[in-house]
Amino acid sequence: MGLVDGKVAIITGGASGIGAATAGRLASEGARVLIADIDAEGEAVAERIRASGGTAQFRQLDVADERSWSPVIEATTKRYGRLDIMVANAGIVERNLITETSMAEWRRSTAINLDGVFLSVKFAIPAMTQSGGGSIIVISSVAGLRAGARLCSYSATKGGVRLFAKAAALECATLRNNIRVNSIHPGMIDTPIWRKTAPGANAPVDVNELARATAPIGRAGRPEEIADGVLYLASDLSTYVTGAELVIDGGLTAGMGIGRR
Repeated sequence: MGLVDGKVAIITGGASGIGAATAGRLASEGARVLIADIDAEGEAVAERIRASGGTAQFRQLDVADERSWSPVIEATTKRYGRLDIMVANAGIVERNLITETSMAEWRRSTAINLDGVFLSVKFAIPAMTQSGGGSIIVISSVAGLRAGARLCSYSATKGGVRLFAKAAALECATLRNNIRVNSIHPGMIDTPIWRKTAPGANAPVDVNELARATAPIGRAGRPEEIADGVLYLASDLSTYVTGAELVIDGGLTAGMGIGRR
């Protein structure tokens, strides 16, 4: 029996990177997963899970569009009868100087990274309450703990969801609805997002080289290592954990910014 056997999970941004790894990990531990992503590649992720014997489906979703959320929740509860786990993972990085960041870029970041998490939680709570409780996991970042140059909108939104998760945790605890809310703060993880956030179109970020130079552990993390953290918070191993921050960063935030030499 798996750690989340019989539980039902929605993973936003599940088409690639941490989201895809999380979907696979939860499914391998017995969860029935719905992969929600604006990218149609999420269907291929669901197919791979099914081919491995897991239970998964894909539904296209713009996390920032409030009207799109009810159909996703309804499709999940209609098909599986409940909702136990929400992983609010969808996010983007806009990498630029503050003075060169347009309002369109700023609003795109806040819409996906902040509004999308708000809507994930807003629509998950009623469905989880009907199911008798559940676990909400918000994927923030180490950039939500300490800021980074050229990451103004990313740092602002990831810091925002960090405290939003705590506020939601306290609210759910007050309501006694048996819903736990926690945040995960990945460090430098080898995912496609790095290749989408270079300062210039012809200057991709080599996350492995960057991690070797700056992460105390000496390497970039793997999406599966974040997925294991999600599994812990989604499972009954963490029934007394709410409002917490799980930092998975290879020691990046442990010191005074001194990396490997």
